[in-house]
Amino acid sequence: MNKGWGLNFVMVKLVIGVLFLGLVFQLVASAVDVDRLNIWPMPQSVSYGHKALYMSKDFELRTEGSKYPDASGILKDGFSRLLYVINAPHVADGNISHFQQSLVLQGINVLISSANDELQYGTDESYKLSVASSGDPVYAHLEAQTVYGALHGLQTFSQVCHFNFTTRLIEVRQAPWDISDQPRFSYRGLLIDTARHYQPLPMIKKVVDSMSYAKLNVLHWHIVDSQSFPLEIPSYPKLWNGAYSISERYTLADAAEVVRQVISTFFCRLNGYMIPNLGADYPTLWPSKDCQQPLDVSNEFTFQVIDGILSDFSKVFKFKFVHLGGDEVNTTGKIVSMRITRKLFSHIHKIDTLIFRLKKQGMNASQAYEYFVLRAQKIALSHGYECVNWEETFNNFGDKLNRKTVVHNWLGGGVAKRVVAAGLRCIVSNQDKWYLHYLDTSWSEFYSNEPLTNITNPKQQELVIGGEVCMWGETVDGSDIEQTIWPRAAAAAERLWTPYDKLAKDPRQVTGRLAHFRCLLNQRGVAAAPLAAPGRGAPPEPGSCYMQ
Repeated sequence: MNKGWGLNFVMVKLVIGVLFLGLVFQLVASAVDVDRLNIWPMPQSVSYGHKALYMSKDFELRTEGSKYPDASGILKDGFSRLLYVINAPHVADGNISHFQQSLVLQGINVLISSANDELQYGTDESYKLSVASSGDPVYAHLEAQTVYGALHGLQTFSQVCHFNFTTRLIEVRQAPWDISDQPRFSYRGLLIDTARHYQPLPMIKKVVDSMSYAKLNVLHWHIVDSQSFPLEIPSYPKLWNGAYSISERYTLADAAEVVRQVISTFFCRLNGYMIPNLGADYPTLWPSKDCQQPLDVSNEFTFQVIDGILSDFSKVFKFKFVHLGGDEVNTTGKIVSMRITRKLFSHIHKIDTLIFRLKKQGMNASQAYEYFVLRAQKIALSHGYECVNWEETFNNFGDKLNRKTVVHNWLGGGVAKRVVAAGLRCIVSNQDKWYLHYLDTSWSEFYSNEPLTNITNPKQQELVIGGEVCMWGETVDGSDIEQTIWPRAAAAAERLWTPYDKLAKDPRQVTGRLAHFRCLLNQRGVAAAPLAAPGRGAPPEPGSCYMQ
């Protein structure tokens, strides 16, 4: 009898041990089984369960214990957008009273440690989100250092909320949730170009909203170029006569509205390019009447105009960086020749009068190029900006650039490695992988593009501040900008947000999750193209959104 009890005791211990190991395996698997998660971009750390909670019709925002006063209403606006995107796809008209109170999610308590809501590059974007599986009452809890980290947490929370067609209620599936998250790179950008085609203000604001869904945080607005100058500049009020038409312009109040949208949805703001074809209103900026597109670098008035524009910019765009261009410059001839594409300031052509002026000042072509870029940098610095320049400036005279310069890589691989080895910061946008108007570049190539390729020194890796996908506007206007951006920009967004060891080594592993995010964008009113099509493609035949 004693032996039997002993045997039974051993068997009971064995069964308990097996059950315990099973429980441990389940918890560990749930923390890493990303195939079962439909969150984009994938957070740094996630654990989840298998229960469902139902959102109260009076789902509320609480801020108990928070140090953030929300005087500007950023958090309140973010919560309002959360409720909108959750409820927009379907009418939740079910009866919540059918469920126990312990399963009804009453609201979310947001605790923010910092009272400061100044938005600048380097703002802390981390957050922690938890949702219990039951309680009395049940509240989700969100902790963040800044209100902008909290906004990211609200975006993640929106992706764990789903409409239940049986109960006709919004439910939070897979509770309990425990998410700890922060970005891999501090700079995660999207460039939009309003010079080649005018983008209406509502479309720009809509793009800003959609960026927040993927946790992109930098809007790089390429405002003007040789084709058009649509922006109001009070210091030189005739400049926007270079707009395509009188109705295709942006007032400074319009620009300020974009800034407000940027702040309320959390984006750092990178100012756009300036000074292309300025028209006939300021003819002394041109080398001669026969060359009406470049600026005359030998004329002091050119730099007075640049100073005036940056002065006006600084009153609206109170952020860290300004992009000073400097790309596609040919210095092999007698005079600097710039193709009139993707330019910022000076476009210098072969013209006798300008050659004479440059020679009189003792400058050859390369020296004129260098002189202009460095002079523009000094002006920008005097207005409190730090400068971003395209990689050609580094390739030609990198040792002369101000040490605060950020070099913007776009031509291809290998540049970022040389930039950080020289001690300068770098943004990666290599055109073969992250240019959105190249419609034959697939989403999987966007996903696989690694900013730190061949950079192994940890200190040098820190100098790569992030990356940017570029939406050049030659063939893009308000009719097709969204489907050209999405979902390929989202593929790059996960590369820039998610820890490297959590990224899929084979993009095919995330196809289903990205397809789900693309359909979520469609549900939120964003015209994101199918994954299976090239950029800006259409569905090939009838079928489910999730299978395209």
